[in-house]
Amino acid sequence: MVSLFDSAGFGKDAPRPLADRLRPQKLADVVGQDHLVGADGVITRMLAAGRIPSIILWGPPGTGKTTIARLLAGETGLAFEQISAIFSGVADLKKVFEQARIRREQGRGTLLFVDEIHRFNKSQQDSFLPYVEDGTIILVGATTENPSFELNGALLSRAQVLVLNRLDADALNALIRRAEMFERRPMPADAAAREAMIGMADGDGRYFLNMLEEVFAAVPEGAAPLTPETLARTVQKRMPLYDKAADGHYNLVSALHKSVRGSDPDAALYYLARMLTAGEDPLFIIRRVVRMAIEDVGLADPEAVHQALAAKDTYDFLGSPEGELAIAQAVVYVATAPKSNAVYTAYKAATERAKQTGSLMPPKIILNAPTKLMKQQEYGAGYRYDHDQPDAFSGQNYFPDGLGRETYYAPVERGFEREVRRRLEYWAKLRKERG
Repeated sequence: MVSLFDSAGFGKDAPRPLADRLRPQKLADVVGQDHLVGADGVITRMLAAGRIPSIILWGPPGTGKTTIARLLAGETGLAFEQISAIFSGVADLKKVFEQARIRREQGRGTLLFVDEIHRFNKSQQDSFLPYVEDGTIILVGATTENPSFELNGALLSRAQVLVLNRLDADALNALIRRAEMFERRPMPADAAAREAMIGMADGDGRYFLNMLEEVFAAVPEGAAPLTPETLARTVQKRMPLYDKAADGHYNLVSALHKSVRGSDPDAALYYLARMLTAGEDPLFIIRRVVRMAIEDVGLADPEAVHQALAAKDTYDFLGSPEGELAIAQAVVYVATAPKSNAVYTAYKAATERAKQTGSLMPPKIILNAPTKLMKQQEYGAGYRYDHDQPDAFSGQNYFPDGLGRETYYAPVERGFEREVRRRLEYWAKLRKERG
């Protein structure tokens, strides 16, 4: 009698997914990571030297982290243990450590592969330290998140971080050739559809192989190859890799900000579109654009911050998707505005000076004297009302008497600050003339 489990294709003899069937059998077969497993790769040199340290593999999904760990164990003769930080707890770790200890007493080492290692908390990460230090295990951790932020410094200091690249077009084309050899026929898609599939994969080899499997299954041998239009009906396009609480979020925010600072509206629009397409909160982006207008444009174009704030009001009024055009307009305006961080730099310098000088009193000439005693102490004595002076400028010193006059703000020769600079130079001339 055939069980429901077997009829659904999940029996022990059920075919494995293409991604599993095409899994490399040796490190040199891993595509897209030549800097690690190529002829002169880091891991290749480690194996040649006969010494494998604990490793953290950091890279996007589907780039070969699990495969490299498994093959590394095979090529070193180490026992391979695999756990996931998502499903494992302290009890699981204790069991793995004890089994590794027993193997070590029997003369065999253990390579412990921990998937999503950044999901372990601090105390769980600390539990690895004694077993890594005494050689009971060689730890290979895999993470999609920046280890600098997600892993303990103590654990990082005992491991070497190796970065895996997202798979480029050459690597994905290599996977196509392997799949064609396995299926014994060309992939049933024209050149444009192939290019579209490579774009849809977003550098994820596992996802790409699953998509290839769908294509081979959907198009019988001898049928017309898929075009971009028929491909779209055959496979589901996924959203770009983007986690609003993780690296993808911060990388794109940084890229957007630096493109605006670098006066490149086209690159800025690209990263803006990437963030919006991935589902980023538009109001978060607007807040960042307001910051750019203040921090990187400043008084070189005071209108920039108005444009950024107007984008917020417009988005609130229109909503999505129409309101997103207002964000794009603000991004382009700020990107093409003259740049100055003079106010930003001046404020930082003044803040540091204020911390150093403590509670110095302002000069008495600019203090009010609402009481008789304060008048006797000459509060306000000698103050000259600027509007009554020539050019509406008295030139008096407003710094504390014990500090002397200092300069923090140095406007640039760009945009509106060019005019501000001329004013300051004129007032400096009058101040000198009037002593």
